Amino acid sequence: MGVDGSNAWASGSKGTVLRTVDGGKTWSKKPVPGADGLDFRDIQAFSADSAIVLAISRPARIFKTEDGGESWSETYTNDAPGIFLDAFAWFDGQTALVLGDPMDGRFALLTTSLSGRIWSFMPEVCRPLAEKDEGAFAASGTCILARAGGEVWFVTGGSAARAFHSRDWGKSWTTTALPLLSGQASFGAYSLDFLDDKTGVVVGGDYRNEAAADRNAAWTADGGVTWTPVGEKRPAGFRECVAFSPGPGPRVAVTVGPAGSDVSTDGGRTWAALPGPAGFHSLAFAPSPSARAAWAVGKGGLIARLAY
Repeated sequence: MGVDGSNAWASGSKGTVLRTVDGGKTWSKKPVPGADGLDFRDIQAFSADSAIVLAISRPARIFKTEDGGESWSETYTNDAPGIFLDAFAWFDGQTALVLGDPMDGRFALLTTSLSGRIWSFMPEVCRPLAEKDEGAFAASGTCILARAGGEVWFVTGGSAARAFHSRDWGKSWTTTALPLLSGQASFGAYSLDFLDDKTGVVVGGDYRNEAAADRNAAWTADGGVTWTPVGEKRPAGFRECVAFSPGPGPRVAVTVGPAGSDVSTDGGRTWAALPGPAGFHSLAFAPSPSARAAWAVGKGGLIARLAY
């Protein structure tokens, strides 16, 4: 997760947390005590010194640092049967939602309004029902997206590939079927992002067939009311993460996956392969347009910076 062109954080399996303060030239380990066996699938960086990480499976745990990773505080733990947290999304520096796989037939949703220092389950009425064998994917930490003003999206896979949308901070939801692969545990939507109120992109496919490009991306031009599958110029394989570059100025979308990366300059309608290494699982642009940097992480400790 990039803070700016110089400062960024990354997380991964076996309790891995890394930080750079020199634009990626060097990375330092910032271990969380007692977390060697945890899988940190999502990290949110607030500054060069402040970050929060999420461990996905039972027990689900969240940790935060305010001193550059020199020390960590555990702000959430849950050892309930069936708990599996997928990702979090931040409306601002104070308020966020965590999405988890269904428990008792409803998607798990946690919320904070205190910068992640305290978390609580959303009331049952706020947690939408899941279809049998439907779930979210923790592959990239980007299956859920929060936008200013309380708007939030998340996407699913398995038996159904759907987009869930809320305009009231996750209190109520509408759902839309997505024209992506579905019907098997490895199929579905893995990530989404929006350029503006109308233009959005969702990507996914089949993680068991990384080179397959069948029904792996779709776009919307009406704020998610309808989604159109990408035609012949699709991303060239299964994709785990998609993100738009920050504005103002020309905006591009970049998607990454184990088999390669792609770029779109027309709101996700067409895609072209990006040169460079393959094997990425997640991507994040530095929030400031002036930084002109994105950070990607992948298997085997692969980390890269995209300059654009």
